[in-house]
Amino acid sequence: MSVDSCVLNDDQVARLAHTRFAILAQLGETASTNSVLVAQARLGAPEGLVVVADDQSAGRGRFQRRWESRPGRSLLFSVLLRPRREDLPAGRRHLATAAVALALVEGAKMATAVELRLKWPNDIIGSDPVRSEAKVAGILAESPDGTALVVGAGMNVSWAPEGMGATCLTALGPGGTGPVDRAEVLVESLLALERLYGRWDLVGRLYRESCATIGREVSVALSEGTPALVGRAVTTDDDGHLVVRTGTGPDGREELVTVAAGDVTHVRPT
Repeated sequence: MSVDSCVLNDDQVARLAHTRFAILAQLGETASTNSVLVAQARLGAPEGLVVVADDQSAGRGRFQRRWESRPGRSLLFSVLLRPRREDLPAGRRHLATAAVALALVEGAKMATAVELRLKWPNDIIGSDPVRSEAKVAGILAESPDGTALVVGAGMNVSWAPEGMGATCLTALGPGGTGPVDRAEVLVESLLALERLYGRWDLVGRLYRESCATIGREVSVALSEGTPALVGRAVTTDDDGHLVVRTGTGPDGREELVTVAAGDVTHVRPT
Protein backbone atom coordinates (compact mmCIF):
# COMPACT_ATOMS: atom_id res chain seq x y z
CA MET A 1 0.00 0.00 0.00
CA SER A 2 1.31 3.44 -0.90
CA VAL A 3 1.70 5.98 1.88
CA ASP A 4 -0.17 9.24 1.39
CA SER A 5 2.28 11.79 2.77
CA CYS A 6 0.71 14.54 4.87
CA VAL A 7 2.41 17.32 2.92
CA LEU A 8 0.75 20.68 2.46
CA ASN A 9 0.44 22.04 -1.06
CA ASP A 10 1.20 25.68 -1.94
CA ASP A 11 -2.40 26.78 -1.48
CA GLN A 12 -2.66 25.18 1.95
CA VAL A 13 0.63 26.75 3.04
CA ALA A 14 -0.61 30.16 1.85
CA ARG A 15 -3.81 29.84 3.89
CA LEU A 16 -1.74 29.53 7.06
CA ALA A 17 0.74 32.27 6.18
CA HIS A 18 -0.90 34.99 8.29
CA THR A 19 -1.65 32.83 11.32
CA ARG A 20 0.53 31.94 14.30
CA PHE A 21 0.79 28.43 12.80
CA ALA A 22 2.67 29.39 9.65
CA ILE A 23 5.80 27.39 10.55
CA LEU A 24 5.38 23.62 10.13
CA ALA A 25 7.96 20.87 10.40
CA GLN A 26 6.76 17.97 8.25
CA LEU A 27 8.41 14.65 9.15
CA GLY A 28 8.20 11.24 7.53
CA GLU A 29 8.67 9.26 10.74
CA THR A 30 9.49 10.20 14.31
CA ALA A 31 9.18 8.67 17.75
CA SER A 32 6.56 11.20 18.84
CA THR A 33 5.60 14.64 17.56
CA ASN A 34 5.09 15.71 21.18
CA SER A 35 8.63 14.63 22.09
CA VAL A 36 10.07 16.61 19.17
CA LEU A 37 8.14 19.72 20.14
CA VAL A 38 8.89 19.41 23.87
CA ALA A 39 12.58 19.47 22.99
CA GLN A 40 12.07 22.51 20.76
CA ALA A 41 10.07 24.29 23.48
CA ARG A 42 12.96 23.86 25.92
CA LEU A 43 15.22 25.49 23.35
CA GLY A 44 12.93 28.53 23.20
CA ALA A 45 10.97 27.78 20.01
CA PRO A 46 8.23 30.34 19.30
CA GLU A 47 4.54 29.86 19.91
CA GLY A 48 2.71 28.38 16.95
CA LEU A 49 5.37 25.93 15.80
CA VAL A 50 3.68 22.78 14.40
CA VAL A 51 5.21 19.33 13.96
CA VAL A 52 3.33 16.81 11.79
CA ALA A 53 4.45 13.26 10.95
CA ASP A 54 3.31 10.47 8.66
CA ASP A 55 4.14 7.88 11.29
CA GLN A 56 5.18 7.58 14.95
CA SER A 57 7.18 4.73 16.42
CA ALA A 58 6.43 5.65 20.04
CA GLY A 59 3.19 7.61 20.00
CA ARG A 60 1.58 7.94 23.40
CA GLY A 61 -1.62 9.09 25.01
CA ARG A 62 -2.64 10.01 28.53
CA PHE A 63 -1.28 7.92 31.43
CA GLN A 64 1.58 6.77 29.13
CA ARG A 65 -0.76 4.60 27.07
CA ARG A 66 0.59 3.70 23.65
CA TRP A 67 -1.12 5.45 20.74
CA GLU A 68 -1.51 3.03 17.84
CA SER A 69 -1.21 4.29 14.27
CA ARG A 70 -0.27 3.11 10.78
CA PRO A 71 2.04 4.91 8.32
CA GLY A 72 0.12 7.41 6.26
CA ARG A 73 -3.27 6.50 7.73
CA SER A 74 -3.49 8.82 10.74
CA LEU A 75 -3.18 12.55 11.31
CA LEU A 76 -0.38 12.99 13.86
CA PHE A 77 0.64 16.49 14.90
CA SER A 78 1.57 18.72 17.83
CA VAL A 79 1.40 22.47 18.35
CA LEU A 80 3.42 24.67 20.68
CA LEU A 81 1.39 27.20 22.66
CA ARG A 82 2.60 29.83 25.09
CA PRO A 83 -0.53 31.30 26.73
CA ARG A 84 0.14 34.20 29.09
CA ARG A 85 -0.37 33.37 32.76
CA GLU A 86 -2.53 36.46 33.24
CA ASP A 87 -4.83 35.31 30.43
CA LEU A 88 -4.84 31.62 31.28
CA PRO A 89 -3.76 30.83 34.86
CA ALA A 90 -2.82 27.30 35.87
CA GLY A 91 -6.36 26.37 36.91
CA ARG A 92 -7.70 27.15 33.43
CA ARG A 93 -4.98 25.67 31.24
CA HIS A 94 -7.22 22.78 30.28
CA LEU A 95 -9.00 25.32 28.05
CA ALA A 96 -5.96 25.40 25.75
CA THR A 97 -6.28 21.64 25.27
CA ALA A 98 -10.03 22.05 24.81
CA ALA A 99 -9.39 24.63 22.09
CA VAL A 100 -7.26 22.12 20.15
CA ALA A 101 -9.97 19.45 20.50
CA LEU A 102 -12.67 21.85 19.31
CA ALA A 103 -10.48 22.94 16.41
CA LEU A 104 -9.91 19.33 15.35
CA VAL A 105 -13.66 18.66 15.41
CA GLU A 106 -14.20 21.74 13.24
CA GLY A 107 -11.34 20.79 10.92
CA ALA A 108 -12.74 17.31 10.36
CA LYS A 109 -16.19 18.74 9.69
CA MET A 110 -14.90 21.30 7.17
CA ALA A 111 -12.74 18.75 5.33
CA THR A 112 -15.06 15.72 5.41
CA ALA A 113 -18.53 16.84 6.65
CA VAL A 114 -18.19 14.27 9.46
CA GLU A 115 -19.80 15.35 12.74
CA LEU A 116 -17.73 14.55 15.83
CA ARG A 117 -18.19 15.25 19.53
CA LEU A 118 -15.98 15.54 22.60
CA LYS A 119 -15.60 13.09 25.46
CA TRP A 120 -14.21 14.70 28.60
CA PRO A 121 -11.41 15.41 29.07
CA ASN A 122 -9.34 14.81 25.91
CA ASP A 123 -11.05 12.42 23.48
CA ILE A 124 -12.95 12.97 20.24
CA ILE A 125 -15.68 10.47 19.38
CA GLY A 126 -18.01 9.65 16.53
CA SER A 127 -20.77 7.18 15.68
CA ASP A 128 -20.31 4.64 12.91
CA PRO A 129 -22.76 2.02 11.57
CA VAL A 130 -21.38 -0.62 13.97
CA ARG A 131 -20.75 1.29 17.20
CA SER A 132 -22.96 3.90 18.84
CA GLU A 133 -19.87 5.64 20.19
CA ALA A 134 -16.26 5.14 19.11
CA LYS A 135 -13.00 7.01 19.60
CA VAL A 136 -11.65 8.87 16.58
CA ALA A 137 -8.92 10.99 18.15
CA GLY A 138 -7.08 11.71 21.38
CA ILE A 139 -5.32 14.80 22.69
CA LEU A 140 -2.23 14.87 24.93
CA ALA A 141 -0.96 18.07 26.58
CA GLU A 142 2.48 18.43 28.20
CA SER A 143 4.14 21.41 29.83
CA PRO A 144 7.94 21.05 29.55
CA ASP A 145 8.80 24.14 31.59
CA GLY A 146 5.62 25.24 33.36
CA THR A 147 4.89 27.98 30.82
CA ALA A 148 4.96 26.43 27.35
CA LEU A 149 2.21 23.97 26.45
CA VAL A 150 2.73 21.25 23.85
CA VAL A 151 -0.60 19.84 22.67
CA GLY A 152 -0.49 16.75 20.48
CA ALA A 153 -3.30 15.09 18.56
CA GLY A 154 -3.67 11.69 16.97
CA MET A 155 -6.67 11.18 14.67
CA ASN A 156 -7.62 7.91 13.00
CA VAL A 157 -8.16 8.82 9.33
CA SER A 158 -8.31 5.60 7.29
CA TRP A 159 -7.47 3.01 9.96
CA ALA A 160 -8.40 2.30 13.57
CA PRO A 161 -7.06 -0.33 16.00
CA GLU A 162 -9.34 -3.34 16.43
CA GLY A 163 -10.82 -4.28 19.77
CA MET A 164 -10.28 -0.85 21.32
CA GLY A 165 -13.63 0.84 20.69
CA ALA A 166 -12.16 3.00 17.94
CA THR A 167 -13.19 4.10 14.47
CA CYS A 168 -11.79 6.35 11.73
CA LEU A 169 -12.97 9.23 9.57
CA THR A 170 -13.37 7.14 6.43
CA ALA A 171 -15.69 4.72 8.26
CA LEU A 172 -18.02 7.42 9.57
CA GLY A 173 -21.28 8.31 7.87
CA PRO A 174 -23.41 6.28 5.43
CA GLY A 175 -21.10 4.34 3.16
CA GLY A 176 -18.03 6.03 4.59
CA THR A 177 -16.58 9.34 3.44
CA GLY A 178 -14.13 8.09 0.82
CA PRO A 179 -10.49 9.25 0.71
CA VAL A 180 -9.63 11.95 3.24
CA ASP A 181 -6.95 14.60 2.64
CA ARG A 182 -5.09 14.59 5.96
CA ALA A 183 -3.33 17.84 5.09
CA GLU A 184 -6.70 19.53 4.56
CA VAL A 185 -7.97 18.33 7.94
CA LEU A 186 -4.79 19.75 9.50
CA VAL A 187 -5.08 23.12 7.76
CA GLU A 188 -8.76 23.54 8.63
CA SER A 189 -8.00 22.56 12.24
CA LEU A 190 -5.18 25.11 12.55
CA LEU A 191 -7.37 27.83 11.04
CA ALA A 192 -10.09 26.98 13.56
CA LEU A 193 -7.55 27.05 16.39
CA GLU A 194 -6.37 30.47 15.26
CA ARG A 195 -9.95 31.74 15.57
CA LEU A 196 -10.41 30.21 19.02
CA TYR A 197 -7.03 30.88 20.61
CA GLY A 198 -7.16 33.44 23.40
CA ARG A 199 -10.97 33.53 23.47
CA TRP A 200 -11.06 31.32 26.53
CA ASP A 201 -14.58 32.11 27.70
CA LEU A 202 -15.87 31.20 24.24
CA VAL A 203 -13.81 27.99 24.31
CA GLY A 204 -15.39 27.04 27.64
CA ARG A 205 -18.89 27.60 26.28
CA LEU A 206 -18.30 25.78 22.99
CA TYR A 207 -16.70 22.86 24.80
CA ARG A 208 -19.76 22.56 27.02
CA GLU A 209 -22.05 22.56 23.97
CA SER A 210 -19.97 19.91 22.17
CA CYS A 211 -19.33 17.58 25.13
CA ALA A 212 -21.06 14.21 24.78
CA THR A 213 -20.18 13.36 28.40
CA ILE A 214 -22.71 15.86 29.77
CA GLY A 215 -25.94 14.11 30.67
CA ARG A 216 -24.31 10.69 30.84
CA GLU A 217 -23.88 8.36 33.76
CA VAL A 218 -20.12 8.22 34.27
CA SER A 219 -17.41 6.50 36.26
CA VAL A 220 -14.39 8.73 36.82
CA ALA A 221 -11.05 7.18 37.79
CA LEU A 222 -9.29 9.91 39.75
CA SER A 223 -5.99 8.34 40.84
CA GLU A 224 -4.53 4.92 41.53
CA GLY A 225 -5.85 3.46 44.76
CA THR A 226 -8.78 5.90 44.93
CA PRO A 227 -12.35 4.63 44.42
CA ALA A 228 -13.92 5.77 41.17
CA LEU A 229 -16.36 8.66 41.31
CA VAL A 230 -19.74 7.51 40.02
CA GLY A 231 -22.64 9.74 39.09
CA ARG A 232 -24.19 11.80 36.32
CA ALA A 233 -22.13 14.42 34.48
CA VAL A 234 -24.28 17.54 34.60
CA THR A 235 -22.04 20.18 33.00
CA THR A 236 -18.52 21.51 32.54
CA ASP A 237 -17.64 24.73 34.32
CA ASP A 238 -16.05 27.83 32.79
CA ASP A 239 -12.59 26.35 33.36
CA GLY A 240 -13.43 23.15 31.47
CA HIS A 241 -13.70 20.99 34.58
CA LEU A 242 -16.36 18.28 34.77
CA VAL A 243 -19.20 18.64 37.28
CA VAL A 244 -20.66 15.31 38.46
CA ARG A 245 -23.83 14.84 40.50
CA THR A 246 -23.14 11.98 42.89
CA GLY A 247 -26.48 11.95 44.68
CA THR A 248 -28.76 13.98 46.91
CA GLY A 249 -27.86 15.11 50.42
CA PRO A 250 -30.03 14.87 53.55
CA ASP A 251 -31.26 18.40 52.92
CA GLY A 252 -32.50 17.45 49.43
CA ARG A 253 -29.78 19.35 47.63
CA GLU A 254 -27.75 17.84 44.83
CA GLU A 255 -24.27 16.67 45.79
CA LEU A 256 -21.96 18.02 43.10
CA VAL A 257 -18.27 17.21 42.67
CA THR A 258 -16.03 19.22 40.34
CA VAL A 259 -13.31 17.15 38.67
CA ALA A 260 -10.23 18.84 37.22
CA ALA A 261 -8.52 15.67 35.96
CA GLY A 262 -9.53 12.04 35.61
CA ASP A 263 -10.25 9.18 33.26
CA VAL A 264 -13.94 8.99 32.32
CA THR A 265 -15.95 5.96 31.26
CA HIS A 266 -19.43 6.53 29.84
CA VAL A 267 -21.66 4.00 31.58
CA ARG A 268 -24.05 2.45 29.06
CA PRO A 269 -27.67 1.97 30.16
CA THR A 270 -28.50 -1.66 31.03
